Amino acid sequence: MNYDQLINPVVRDIPPSGIRKFFDIAAEMKDCISLGVGEPDFITPWNIREAGINSLKNGLTCYTSNAGLPELRQLICRYYQERFDVSYDPVQCLVTVGASEGIDLALRATVCPGDEVLIPEPSYVSYAPCIQLAGGIPVPLHTSDKNGFKLTSAAVQEKLSPRTKALILTYPNNPTGGIMTREELLEMSKALDGTNVLVISDEIYAELTYGGRHAAFGSLPGMWERTITLNGFSKAFAMTGWRLGYILAPLPLIKQMLKIHQYTILCASITSQSAAIEALKHGFDTDFSDVRSMRREYNRRRNFLVRQFNDMGLSCFEPLGAFYVFPCIRSTGLSSEDFCQRLLQEYHVAAVPGTAFGTCGEGFLRCSYACSMDHLIEACKRIRAFLETL
Repeated sequence: MNYDQLINPVVRDIPPSGIRKFFDIAAEMKDCISLGVGEPDFITPWNIREAGINSLKNGLTCYTSNAGLPELRQLICRYYQERFDVSYDPVQCLVTVGASEGIDLALRATVCPGDEVLIPEPSYVSYAPCIQLAGGIPVPLHTSDKNGFKLTSAAVQEKLSPRTKALILTYPNNPTGGIMTREELLEMSKALDGTNVLVISDEIYAELTYGGRHAAFGSLPGMWERTITLNGFSKAFAMTGWRLGYILAPLPLIKQMLKIHQYTILCASITSQSAAIEALKHGFDTDFSDVRSMRREYNRRRNFLVRQFNDMGLSCFEPLGAFYVFPCIRSTGLSSEDFCQRLLQEYHVAAVPGTAFGTCGEGFLRCSYACSMDHLIEACKRIRAFLETL
């Protein structure tokens, strides 16, 4: 068999994930501390796990409707109305297998061959490959630590063209932890006036902000009709393995994404959906809820890690969202790839090169503080020792 002739060249030419490469090495390395993968070290809160268990005990092992359980979709819409002041009807909600499926559906339902999709970089590793798999062309918009990795109206206008189909927004940002305030989003949105450009707003870290509430892009004046909102349960509720997300969008867009979902996925797990109902019903009941407790602990770790990197001489701006820091390592004279390779091999600490998130990530590395404080303390000791050898 000539497999080179059988394999789609678009798929063949897409590189493997820069995150997974380091994670896979670290997984086989004894006593390695991984700051690489963005997965909470918290266990899903008990009341949510119990809801999933009870759904199995009660015999809920069937398919759901393609779009998801009606009660869950109602709760998702209520959540976005109460938390972020954006109104949706349940028919404008589609439950997905993680927010990652939402990225794929949004792009495949809208992007035609040759269409351009703007992506702020550094950004999550899946965007560019999913655009290419849909036949589109990823167009990076480079951001900088000088302004907290925020996207500007000027940057968007510079890259807009007659072929621009969509702009992906990813705030709070993975990998930088940068956020954009409502005022900054309003200013940036002016670049879209008079265009037919969609906005795909990935808001998976909406509940993980420090010092202010997340601003949903769909809540801005005139932006609801052009916005596809992606979110899920993985980060806020420590439900990564449950693989559950959702899309909120105008009905004409939801209908097309639902068709792809019907043919490729059918529906999300009913067990996960049952657990998610409990998460939205009781996840924010008190100031001491699990969601708020986890956020307080992330904030403690965030403050520790930023202070440690700056004390080491690795300039690190203060991230105000998600659970990552993005320190600059240019002062070491090493490339991001070399720094991370040596740190892993010599001191058994796994971080992700900034270049995994776009070319403008050169000179940075991403470290997740979704691991325990004990691990962070030990990792910082090892990184400091590594820097002393340089």
